[in-house]
Amino acid sequence: MFGVLTSSWALFLGMFMLMIGNGLQGTLLGLRGEIEGFSTLEISVVMSGYFMGFLFASKMVPELIRRVGHVRVFAALGSTISAVLILYPVLTDPISWTLGRVVIGFCFCGVYVTAESWLNDSSTNETRGQALSIYMIVQMAGIVTAQFIIARGDVAGYVLFIVPSVLVSLAFAPILLSIKPMPAFGRTKPMKVAQLIKTSPLASVGMFILGGVFSAQFGMSAVYGARAGFTVGQISLFVSAIYTAALVAQYPIGWLSDRLDRRILIIGVSIVGGFGALIAGVFPASYTLAVVSGALVGGTSNPLYALLIAYCNDYLEREDMAAASGGLLFVNGVGAIMGPLILGQTLELFGPAGYWMFLSVLMLAMAAYGLVRMFQRVRPADEYDPVSYSAVTPATTPVFVELAQEVYAHNDEVAEHEGEEVTQAS
Repeated sequence: MFGVLTSSWALFLGMFMLMIGNGLQGTLLGLRGEIEGFSTLEISVVMSGYFMGFLFASKMVPELIRRVGHVRVFAALGSTISAVLILYPVLTDPISWTLGRVVIGFCFCGVYVTAESWLNDSSTNETRGQALSIYMIVQMAGIVTAQFIIARGDVAGYVLFIVPSVLVSLAFAPILLSIKPMPAFGRTKPMKVAQLIKTSPLASVGMFILGGVFSAQFGMSAVYGARAGFTVGQISLFVSAIYTAALVAQYPIGWLSDRLDRRILIIGVSIVGGFGALIAGVFPASYTLAVVSGALVGGTSNPLYALLIAYCNDYLEREDMAAASGGLLFVNGVGAIMGPLILGQTLELFGPAGYWMFLSVLMLAMAAYGLVRMFQRVRPADEYDPVSYSAVTPATTPVFVELAQEVYAHNDEVAEHEGEEVTQAS
């Protein structure tokens, strides 16, 4: 672990500052939109813009990297992010903010793709798993830190927009000055959606549903908090609880995933998240219950993301897993674009309770579909080959998912080899 930190400290430090900037702008725009008098529909469109940009970038950025190189792409995207963050308080209208969110989503996805590629190049088969775990922790820590910064600033002013711009600008200095150039870059094309659905309907539908859940957590949680009458400090703590629970729950659910029928686990975790959302849905103005429900939904939905990828991989050959993961992330992105638009109307009709109704319906719908699939598809023992659970989050790109799968495939091969040696010795 110490060796990984020593070799990649600049990348981790830079990503930590970048995630603070991303976490700040996500929550801040929801709160500032309320102050500026944006309608629910306008805020919903603004929030969906990020996911649209993220989806486009996952397809376009690899080609940009191949054409002009990692360093140029990294620097160009970083300067663009910094500029857009400064423009938000100057151009306070829904159209400008929506365009800004699309650009920000595109740029952050591109930055992640580049950083994750660098991380892969600087790691070995033995250290890559540790590097990816640290990277994921750094991402979550950055988002949580951002919420505490918001709680100590003035949402109606300019400073909270300047801070992330400065952090993003500074984040690129240690990375660009300390990391060697990257070799040639390659990316697997995602599997076609029709083929993906045929391979695993549950994973495909589940990832689409989770897209709506994630967009509600990342984009609309601040809007809900403002509508519920929470203070800025309370909203910041509420958002922090979502991401903290998401990180903590990854590993115990991953441990269970490698020991239980994954469909049963998917159904059970979805039910916990669905009924967890109902707790605050009954009392939407109760701050304590909102934090509890937020933690339950965050702690179940994020591991479900990795769980669905692992479940789909159970039915695939190793060489097809990367393509399937790219397809699943695309489906998830489409759901994330639609999520804020539907949630915005739900908030308009039902008030703050609509936020929890939306999350509860989606999570319970996933559980219900999982039950249907269990009756429709009986799993013969020779039909699938279980693979290890890879801890990934919605904040990562197809590059990270592919790397995580390589790590766990390598670990499986090592375990099998050691098992054969033990058998031969006995």
